[in-house]
Amino acid sequence: MIFIKRFVCFLFLIFPLFALQGSSINISEAVNIGGIKQWINIKGTNNSNPVLLFLHGGPGNSAMSYADKFTSELQKHFVVVQWDQRESGQTAKLNVSDKPLSVAQMEEDAIEMINYLRARFSQDKIYLVGHSWGGFLGLTVAANHPELLKAYVAVSPMVYQLESERLSLQWMINKAKESDNQQALAELAKVSIPFKRGDQLYYHRSWLYKLMGNKFPSKDFVEKWAQKWLPLFNEASAVNFFVMAPEIKCPIYFFVGRMDYQTHHKLTEDYYNALTADKKQLFWFEHSGHNLNTKEPTKFQEIIIKEILLNSDN
Repeated sequence: MIFIKRFVCFLFLIFPLFALQGSSINISEAVNIGGIKQWINIKGTNNSNPVLLFLHGGPGNSAMSYADKFTSELQKHFVVVQWDQRESGQTAKLNVSDKPLSVAQMEEDAIEMINYLRARFSQDKIYLVGHSWGGFLGLTVAANHPELLKAYVAVSPMVYQLESERLSLQWMINKAKESDNQQALAELAKVSIPFKRGDQLYYHRSWLYKLMGNKFPSKDFVEKWAQKWLPLFNEASAVNFFVMAPEIKCPIYFFVGRMDYQTHHKLTEDYYNALTADKKQLFWFEHSGHNLNTKEPTKFQEIIIKEILLNSDN
């Protein structure tokens, strides 16, 4: 009996130590953000690890169904949060947006989500990663609210997308002329920037992907996407971060595919070189285009863990 009592006391003594170490987490649920229900997935081997929020691209392109491909190792070092933004993925199935889609509204949602995660996991700052459109959204947060972020990772970001589209269009026209591709020249001649209709976006992107040896969605898919998202995309495309955010006051890292002509790699490099930041670094992905996180997922995760997390200030 004495032995049992002592053993029970021993358990009570060591239990807090286990509790402090944290436990694994794997939750998918709706949370109230921006006045509507928004869907998130949270994964990690230790719920006391730093929080990392991923902002998907598009706009409208949820990454939740394939996120494990580029976050499986991250989940061992972070509490990784995937979020279906307003009118995207599961959030769109739960409810329609009660407000017009705008850059200001999406930024407001992102800030509210960050503050929700800070409170939920009792962390003063979080890590933020944004891809493409999400890279644009993350840059707005980093520029306007750097105090919320431990670091920001801009992956194939839109830094001045109107100029990127012009550079890519000229590159495609030159390629088409070199190969005397009359179909490409005829269809690219229909493109105006900013895109006025979904078919213009389709001709631009379809030839961009063909010239790089990749598949692209159908014209019907692109035109349907444009009905909802093109106004927001054009609003974001007009933002010039060279002017809007010449300085960012949190650590910032750029991941850029050497073959990325969708968010033109040269333009991103130019912005990086012009940007003032206490801590900044650019990482090239030599074998990737726009979707470097899925093309080179091992390198993508290794850099975040070994170069960013381990070198972060405590």
